[in-house]
Amino acid sequence: MASTADALASNAAAPASRGARRRLITRRLLRPLGDAGDPGRQLFHFEQEMIDQFAKNRLSSSIVIPALILAMGLAASLVGDPKLALSWGVGTLAAHLLVIIACRRFVTEDKEQVSLPAWKHRFIGRDLVYGLAWGAFPLLFGKGPIVESLPVLDIIRFAAVIVVLSVHALLSSPIPAAAVAGTLPIALAMAAVHLLDPSLPNLLIALCTLATEVFFLYLTSHLFQQHQKSLAYRAEKDAMFAELEQAKAVSDEARRRAEAANMAKSQFLATMSHELRTPLNAILGFSEVMRNEMLGPIGNESYKDYLSDIHSSGQHLLKLINEVLDLSRIEAGKRELKEELTSLVAIAEEARGLMEFKSRQKNIRIIEVYDEGLPKIVVDEQAMRQVLLNILSNALKFTLAGGEIVVKVGRTQAGGQYMSVRDNGPGIPEHEIPIVLSAFGQGSISLKTAEQGTGLGIAIVQALVHLHDGNFILRSEVGVGTEAIVTLPAKRVVSAFTDDHRTWALMQARKPAHLKKAS
Repeated sequence: MASTADALASNAAAPASRGARRRLITRRLLRPLGDAGDPGRQLFHFEQEMIDQFAKNRLSSSIVIPALILAMGLAASLVGDPKLALSWGVGTLAAHLLVIIACRRFVTEDKEQVSLPAWKHRFIGRDLVYGLAWGAFPLLFGKGPIVESLPVLDIIRFAAVIVVLSVHALLSSPIPAAAVAGTLPIALAMAAVHLLDPSLPNLLIALCTLATEVFFLYLTSHLFQQHQKSLAYRAEKDAMFAELEQAKAVSDEARRRAEAANMAKSQFLATMSHELRTPLNAILGFSEVMRNEMLGPIGNESYKDYLSDIHSSGQHLLKLINEVLDLSRIEAGKRELKEELTSLVAIAEEARGLMEFKSRQKNIRIIEVYDEGLPKIVVDEQAMRQVLLNILSNALKFTLAGGEIVVKVGRTQAGGQYMSVRDNGPGIPEHEIPIVLSAFGQGSISLKTAEQGTGLGIAIVQALVHLHDGNFILRSEVGVGTEAIVTLPAKRVVSAFTDDHRTWALMQARKPAHLKKAS
C-alpha cells in the first residue's frame, strides 16, 4: 500500500479536486496486470485485494456451508430417494471442499509470486462446479406420494433455494463472475423444474426464482462497487498520509536547517562582535587622545576634522557592534535576566533625563504622564532601561524639530503595567510595520527623514520584552505619528501590601537555578 501512496504523492500533475484525485487513484490501481517481469506488478491492485477478500469470505463459511448442505440433504432424504440425497450431499461437500482448499492455498501463498488472473479463473471454475452441485438440489424431490401429499413442499424448496442464493451471493461479491457461476445453475434448475409442469403456481415460483437471481446478482454488483469505493477511499487516505508525512519530513528538515543556520549566525555574530570591539576601542581611545591634543598640538586643521570623523564613525560602529552582540546573545539564549524589585516610573524618569540633552538640541518637548501609586514590579532593570531608551531614541530620531513626545507609565486592565512612547513624527505605513519589527528593518519614510540607524533597536526591544513574558505593540499612522507600547504581565507586579518575605520569595522563584543555589 505504501508503494501506491508514494507513486501518487510524487505525481506532480495530480488534479486538485477530491473527485479528480479519486478517479486518478482508481485508474492507477485498477489498471490491467502485466507479466511476471512487469515492474508495475509491484504496485498494489484492487484485484488482488478483491480476490483476497473472496478467499477470506469463503474460509469464514467453511463450517456454515457444510451444515447447510447436511440439513438440506437430510430434508431431501425424508421426502425423496435417500441414496440420491446422500450422493448429492457428498458431491456438494466435495465441491465446497475444493473451493476451501483453493482459498486456503491462496491466502498462505506469497502475493508477489502468484498470478492473479490464473487464481481468479480457478476460483470461478471451482465455484461453477460448486454451483452445478447445488443445481441438482431441486431434482432431488422428484414425484411421489409424499411430495404430492405436501402441497407446501414447493414453497419450502423455494425458500431453501433463496437461502442458498443469498448466502453465496454475499460470500462471492468480491468476484462477481464467481457469484454468477455459483448461483445461476441452481436458479435455472429450480425454474426448469417448475416450468416442466406449467401450472400457475409453478410458473409463479419459476418467475420468482429468476427474479430473485437477478436481484441477488444486482446486490452482488452493488456490494462489489461499494467494496471498490472503500478501497479507493483507503488508497486516497494512504496517499494523503504519505503526502503529509513527506511534507512533515521536509518541514522538519527545513526547520532543523534553519535553526542550525540561525544558531551558527548568532554564534558568528557574537564572536565577531566581541573580536571587533577590542581593536575598535583602541581606535576610539587613540582618536580621542589625538583629537584633544593630549600629546601636543596638531598644526593642520584638516587633520582635526578627520580625527573627529574617525571618532564619530568609530562610536557609530561600536554602537552597531554592541546591538548585534546583544541581539545575538538573546537569540542564542545566553541573555539571562537579573531581576529585582524596581519601579517603571523611576526607569522612565531616568531614561527621560538621559535623553534631555538630545531633545533640547532638536527642540522637541517630552511630556511625562505617570499613574499615581504604581506598585513596584519584578524586572531586569537594565533591560527595561534599554527598552525604554531604544524606544525613546527612535521617537527623537523620527520626530521633526518643534514636535513633542509623550511618555506614559500606567496599569493595564489585566492588572499588569505598561510603558508607552508616542510621537507626532511622519509615521509608518501599515504595510511597512512588519519590516520595521524585523531585525535590520527600516521603513521608507524613516530612511528619508531620520538619522542614520542600524535597524536593530526594535528587534532588541521585542526580544527583551518577550524574555519578561510581555508584549510589544507598534501602532502608527502616516502623518499623525507612532506609538510604541510595552506591556508586562500582572504576575510580575508586587502588591503594595506584600511583605518583604513574600517579595524575596517571588524574586527567588524567578531566578535561574544556578543563581538560586548561589544565594
